[in-house]
Amino acid sequence: MKQGALIAIFCLLAACQQAEQSNPLNQPQSALEVKSQVQSVHLQPLSAGLVTEENAALKQAFAQKQSHVWLEGSGTVKKLLPDDTQGARHQRFLVSVSPGQTLLFAHNIDLAPRVESLNIGDQISFKGEYIYNPKGGIMHWTHHDPQGHQHGWIKHQNHTYE
Repeated sequence: MKQGALIAIFCLLAACQQAEQSNPLNQPQSALEVKSQVQSVHLQPLSAGLVTEENAALKQAFAQKQSHVWLEGSGTVKKLLPDDTQGARHQRFLVSVSPGQTLLFAHNIDLAPRVESLNIGDQISFKGEYIYNPKGGIMHWTHHDPQGHQHGWIKHQNHTYE
């Protein structure tokens, strides 16, 4: 058991180093830059049982300034924002995932249904690609991938939006 945990931690550290090397300056990127990138790092979800603390993988990705990491988590809706209508349309809202971290969700409503009846204070769970920024991060790809690669989702009031 201990040996398995050590192997999992070693793999996690190696994956983090690989992700950091893919963007050596680890600078925040705009959603447009993220969409236009040809190559991205797709890691096994950090939340896949390595730690039991809620949203630990999100906290870790934020602390290590990681981007292009697929994560699952949950949180509380803190603010509803106007849709982004430039290019692909995105439903935008802020979700608190811990006392010190809030995520901006950019949920593509050209590829997935809008999360209906979303209100401040609602609980959601999600899977998507995390992009670091100093304010807490951006969560996108919370929908199916038309090219059949990895995809995400948002669960709200017993309904899954993908």
